[in-house]
Amino acid sequence: METESEPYVRLTTLRQLHQVMADMNTARSLADTLQTVADGVVNGLGYELACVNLVRPDGDLVVAALSGNSAAEALITGRVGSRASWDRRLNMGEAWGDLRFIPHTEGWVLDEDDVPQWYTDGPAPRFEDEWHPSDRLFAPMYTPGAGGASCGELLGVISVDRPRNGRRPGAWGREALQMYAFQAAIAISNARLRANMQRALVRLEREQQALRASEESFRQAFEYAPSGMAIAEMGGDQHGRILRTNDALCRLLGRPASAMRRYAFSDLVHPEDIGTLLRTSAEGGRAELRLGRRDGTYVWVSLRNSVVADAADGPRFLLTHVEDIEERKRRELQLAHRASHDALTGLPNSAELRSRLSARICQRPQALPAGAAADSMDATFGENFGDGLTDGFGQYGDFGIAQHPSAQHPAVPPPHPSFDAYEAGGNGAHAFDFHAATGPYDAFDHHVHTVAPESERDDGTKGLAVLFCDLDGFKSINDRFGHNAGDAVLIEVARRLSRGVRDGDTVARLGGDEFVVLADGLGRADAQDLAVRLRNEIIQPIRVDGRAMRVGASFGIGWAHCGMTADEVLKSADERMYVEKRSRPKQHRRAG
Repeated sequence: METESEPYVRLTTLRQLHQVMADMNTARSLADTLQTVADGVVNGLGYELACVNLVRPDGDLVVAALSGNSAAEALITGRVGSRASWDRRLNMGEAWGDLRFIPHTEGWVLDEDDVPQWYTDGPAPRFEDEWHPSDRLFAPMYTPGAGGASCGELLGVISVDRPRNGRRPGAWGREALQMYAFQAAIAISNARLRANMQRALVRLEREQQALRASEESFRQAFEYAPSGMAIAEMGGDQHGRILRTNDALCRLLGRPASAMRRYAFSDLVHPEDIGTLLRTSAEGGRAELRLGRRDGTYVWVSLRNSVVADAADGPRFLLTHVEDIEERKRRELQLAHRASHDALTGLPNSAELRSRLSARICQRPQALPAGAAADSMDATFGENFGDGLTDGFGQYGDFGIAQHPSAQHPAVPPPHPSFDAYEAGGNGAHAFDFHAATGPYDAFDHHVHTVAPESERDDGTKGLAVLFCDLDGFKSINDRFGHNAGDAVLIEVARRLSRGVRDGDTVARLGGDEFVVLADGLGRADAQDLAVRLRNEIIQPIRVDGRAMRVGASFGIGWAHCGMTADEVLKSADERMYVEKRSRPKQHRRAG
């Protein structure tokens, strides 16, 4: 190109220019593209030196590639010039289209700024268009705009020096450099895009690998966890339906994984624990309840929930951790049983007896004025309740007796429930329902009050009988045969007492050779008959280590009613027992 005249251009020069432009678009990386741009200026456009300055993210320009002089390349490659200094350069001198030429007569003011530059020696120009060593020519590169126009943001600047023909470029040289800068901007933009895509693909592949590793870790942790785990649907019509279970949960419930997918936890939970399950929060909720096994039994488990998402905006699932706490629950029940039951006989102990007795009586006096009783009952059951009260039961004192289901009035509850129902937290126990009290007795209006027969004869009134039993002749057995024999006698007496009462009654051991029976819904004659039957059971011979031993029993019958304390009730029955014991001759207090 250096010897060609305008507008005649050799075909070889055009081919050479086409080749260097093609090389720019085949470079494999951004660094290769930048170096190819600098080399193309030297090899295809006829300049001895070329430098590519690339705009950094902060706006300053860095020397990214240099061609034509290895010393200059080592000196300034990687150095940075401020954006302000470059804007000053691109706005002074002569504008040759998009190019900017700064002659040596003006460029001396740029010698001291912070733009990296090199200096070449040479003779002073001998004619007007001869290139001076201090002349500067810049080709700005802009990101391609609409329609292929170079009107986008500044991408970089190509700096050239020392044309091989020693002259300032003419019209063809200027047009070629400007066109080359435009193509170089496209090549650099594409290289950046490819680099960004490659980085994105590498990052995506790493994320996918991490996701696969995480999924595999979760799968192994899920499948091989020592405790049960399940994934269930969250929300929608299928909320709670089990989607996946691990082997530990299948073994715990004795169900195969294929069968588990047909259930929700609400299908497996014990009917009494369904409320606990429904109250359990999905996010971080915990609950202790019973789940059904395949054989129809139930196992105590601890459920802990957490929410996991399939993707950033994907469906959410419920991850449930199921821990077997059957052994812990069994130990808790054993500890509770030991705390409330006698270690020798297995009967409720003194504390448990007082607890059950206190649950049946309240501090409200047994007898109230008629007006107060009527007002209290009206407040509890409605204004018209008193009408039926007078007709069916007379005064309020007769109404408060706990009767059997066969009693005449349906509003009276059944007898005191069995001990098993009491321990299971069933509907038995005592019907207390405390509310904010507005009067002296309003807090007890929902409590079925316990009353006692008032006369010594059996007038048909049913109440809570307390039978206090003291063994006669037991001390002599301890003294003659030892405490092991005495313990065996106590165990057998406890068994006979338990066998002789109803399911809903309570047999407790106070300590030593003293026992107490709580029997609800009995009249005076019923209580006396029960005491006779129990005494006849106790006095039968008891065989211990091949010996036949006999003990007697003295019974005192007390009656519990509201307004008394548990200790007062037991003291009353104890006193009656001693009265009964003293009323019989000593030789008749034991059977032999």
